[in-house]
Amino acid sequence: MPGGPRGLQNRCRFPIPGTEVGSIPILSALVNCGLAITDCGLQNVTMTTQELKNRTFEFGVRVTSAVEALPKTETARILGRQLLRAATSVGANYRAAARARSQADFISKLGVVEEECDESAYWMEVIVARKLLRRAQLKELLAEANELLAITVASIKTARRRHGRKQ
Repeated sequence: MPGGPRGLQNRCRFPIPGTEVGSIPILSALVNCGLAITDCGLQNVTMTTQELKNRTFEFGVRVTSAVEALPKTETARILGRQLLRAATSVGANYRAAARARSQADFISKLGVVEEECDESAYWMEVIVARKLLRRAQLKELLAEANELLAITVASIKTARRRHGRKQ
C-alpha cells in the first residue's frame, strides 16, 4: 500500500524486505485489539488487530536487519541474539493474544508482549551504550519499541477495565 497504512510513513535505516528502500510505516495510538479500542495518548489513528499484527511483525523484521548490522564480535553476537529473541517475540506473542480464548487469557498474553517490548528497548540501549551501533541507527527502532509498549500497556488497562465490569 503506497505510503504505508493511513498514508503515515517514517524513514528507517533498517528497511523491510520488499518495501521501498528505507521506508516503514509508523502508526500510533488508537488500537483495536478486537476486544477494545485503546487510547495510549499518542496520535488519533485507529489500528485494527491485523494492522497491529503487521506492525509487530515488521518490527521483528527490522530488528533482524539491525542485528545483522552488528559487528562480528562475541559481545555483539550475544547482545544481538538477546535483542532478536525479544523483538521477534513481540509479534509472535501479539498474534497469540489476538487468538486468546478469554479476556483473562488476552490480558495475560498482552502482559508477555509488554515484557518483550520493554526487553527489546533494553537490549537496544545496551547495544548503544557499548557503541556497537550508533544511537541514530537504532533511533526509529527504539521509538517503535516504546510506541508498541505504550499501545500494549494501554490495551491491557482497557481490557482490565472491561474484564472487571463483566465479573
